[in-house]
Amino acid sequence: MAAPLSARAPQADAEFIARHIGPDAADQTRMLAAVGSPSLDALVASVLPDSIALDQPLDLPGPRSQADVLAELRALAGRNQVLRCYLGQRYYGTHVPPVILRNVLENPAWYTAYTPYQPEISQGRLEALLNFQTMVADLTGLDIANASLLDEATAAAEAMALARRASAS
Repeated sequence: MAAPLSARAPQADAEFIARHIGPDAADQTRMLAAVGSPSLDALVASVLPDSIALDQPLDLPGPRSQADVLAELRALAGRNQVLRCYLGQRYYGTHVPPVILRNVLENPAWYTAYTPYQPEISQGRLEALLNFQTMVADLTGLDIANASLLDEATAAAEAMALARRASAS
């Protein structure tokens, strides 16, 4: 039987942090040695054109809390004027036959990864599947996780089958 999630949490947390925080000093030293550069500054100087390099640090404000930033965004949005929209004023109530609604507008095959005409939707689906795979790997402590590229329903079914197999042993 697999160890409960709480028993694996410290190791899983350490793996999660290492994967998302980035390389430590020892990792950076090994990477710099592999590319033949003495320091990060020297590496950047060797690849960044002088015409776009800054000669002084950026003048950035200090860190802010999420609540503070949201309050500022609400204040900025509050300065917007709500105007009347005249978009589509020459279109009148029309009858759309159910066959069009069912077979075109309600059929995801027209706007999913299976059509090359909607790449932004395809990208969103792939990103969702990557996030799903990462979450499953984090929750289960597995090195890798799989998600079907066919559709989300298949990916969910695969996740449930994995959970069943893991709990049955």
